[in-house]
Amino acid sequence: MASISSSLRTVEDIFKDYNARRTGLVRALTYDVDMFYSLCDPEKENLCLYGHPDESWEVTLPAEEVPSELPEPALGINFARDGMKRRDWLSLVAVHSDCWLLSVAFYFGARLNRNERKRLFSMINDLPTLFEVASGRKAVKDKPSMDSGSKSRNSTKRSLDGSIRNSNPKLLDESYGEEEDEHGDTLCGSCGGNYNADEFWIGCDICERWFHGKCVRITPAKADNIKQYKCPSCSTKRGRQ
Repeated sequence: MASISSSLRTVEDIFKDYNARRTGLVRALTYDVDMFYSLCDPEKENLCLYGHPDESWEVTLPAEEVPSELPEPALGINFARDGMKRRDWLSLVAVHSDCWLLSVAFYFGARLNRNERKRLFSMINDLPTLFEVASGRKAVKDKPSMDSGSKSRNSTKRSLDGSIRNSNPKLLDESYGEEEDEHGDTLCGSCGGNYNADEFWIGCDICERWFHGKCVRITPAKADNIKQYKCPSCSTKRGRQ
């Protein structure tokens, strides 16, 4: 179960905790969505979705103690599963999970002063909500073209056959502003962070999601030697098959 940590005394500590829990929930609603869906059997008791500080997620019964050590997630998310379209149900769970994340952050943030709380929630507001990720409001598949990039790096472009072609960095520089505007709503399939042309991104040739290179441990140099990139989730699925 989620547990309180007496060490969460600064804005940075609380935001780190928020971001880690959020990352776990993003995985439940994207990478591990099939597993998450199957665990929410309507025939089971009231279930809650938890995000943990180690970036993991868990579907389990609520805490028995009253009041609980931390604010509790929405109760009984599994009951509505079969009565709604899958996408709508996931969006509903995402909204309630957003509320839970904020309540946990405020639980810790209540001990901060006014300016510190303002800074904390400004940092939180810079991240896409779980609802935006799950509902496609900022769709992951609205991906940046592989010839988008920045003055600080070259980018690569994948053709339909999976081969990689180097893009012209001079042309990238000229269209830098336009690319930033066009792909500003793209989200990383791992951390859910917004697209930034100053960072290296790579697209999965299987699920077509896009990722920060740092999130999937792929550098531009490594990408140049990959004929067909498969993200960690797709690699795991293929391995099981």
